[in-house]
Amino acid sequence: MSIQNLNTRDPLADASKGNDDDVQDGLIHIRIQQRTGRKFLTTVQGLSQEYDLKKIVRSCKKEFACNGTVLEHQEYGEVIQLQGDQRENICQWLTKIGLAKVNQLKVHGF
Repeated sequence: MSIQNLNTRDPLADASKGNDDDVQDGLIHIRIQQRTGRKFLTTVQGLSQEYDLKKIVRSCKKEFACNGTVLEHQEYGEVIQLQGDQRENICQWLTKIGLAKVNQLKVHGF
């Protein structure tokens, strides 16, 4: 018997399953990754390149009272990373400000 939550894994690994046409499918993928103990990271991948992701991170940090950054992933481009489990918050915020519709959001995680 092994504990699944303690295994380290890539938060973007499930996006690479399937063929490459499904990765850039117009969806915004919101994933969660467990760090240590009760600490989590939330990643947002698939936002349009026309948006300034640094400004989005800055406003998310103020809105959710968390820390965040923009990472450069070699396969998926720029990815937003926020501290904590912010899946529900980021979904509501993206639809509230009009960056995405509800049917464009795909939430991954446990």
